[in-house]
Amino acid sequence: MKKSIGAKTIVYPAPVFIIGTYDKDGKPNAMNVAWGGISCSAPPCVSISLREATYSHGNIKNKEAFTVNIPSKKYIKEADYFGMASGENEDKFDVTGLTPLKSEKVDAPYIEEFPIVLECKLVHTAELGLHTHFTGEIVDVKVDESVLDNGDPDIEQIKPFLYDPSFRAYYGVGKRLGNAFSIGRELMK
Repeated sequence: MKKSIGAKTIVYPAPVFIIGTYDKDGKPNAMNVAWGGISCSAPPCVSISLREATYSHGNIKNKEAFTVNIPSKKYIKEADYFGMASGENEDKFDVTGLTPLKSEKVDAPYIEEFPIVLECKLVHTAELGLHTHFTGEIVDVKVDESVLDNGDPDIEQIKPFLYDPSFRAYYGVGKRLGNAFSIGRELMK
């Protein structure tokens, strides 16, 4: 039997995305965002939701660009910090010692030390109550060569981590369970 627990922001897994933006003066900023995911395959798009009160919100609206950086578990402390401090008050890159690099495709920085970055141009904005839903077209994906397997990103090498909104905790990625679009074939008629 299932028990109703009311309307909550619970979905599993929730990603850990570090969003890179520039402010109006060109200062790089990074923010931890768990409300997001792929939203279209053609053109490839990713969507994130931010409160208007965040510094990154204004940066995205101003520059119409952002990057989605996927950290490895090696940088869990820095990723968590990016969600706690405001770039309006602190230079998060100075504090963490991580390196912001200028994107080649959009007007936003990405984080050199993180294994994957999606460079995104803003294509859609929608107001959803407390949050603004930003959709960015992915114009390029950059992946550290060290985490590639036959030209594709290898999740076991990337070592990303996930966010649990119920307990406000991070978890690592577990073992491979099977191949998508394959293990369910025996149920096909």
